[in-house]
Amino acid sequence: MDLENQKRVKEFADKYGAENLVVVLGAAEGEAAGLAAETVTNGDPTFAGPLTGVQLGLSVYHVCEPEIKNEVEESVYDEQISMMEMVLDVDDIVKEMTPIREDYCKYL
Repeated sequence: MDLENQKRVKEFADKYGAENLVVVLGAAEGEAAGLAAETVTNGDPTFAGPLTGVQLGLSVYHVCEPEIKNEVEESVYDEQISMMEMVLDVDDIVKEMTPIREDYCKYL
């Protein structure tokens, strides 16, 4: 997650409360999604951004995970996301995201 997005997430958490936010990621690979998820839950693991040492514990999901897919109107999901979903390794993404949520999310 780039430094600007880290800054935005921190500002939103400060303004609205971490318990009121859900981060939805769209990374193309499980490892990238996992790194971003860890950043918004446990702090920036690269020690380079505004979330270094900041454990927000935010709820975080990938847009292709069932928890999000089930919340989006089917026609919208089909139009906006389904093409991407066909080329992603969704199982790998879920495998990366699940333990991060279990270990670091405070607000599920």
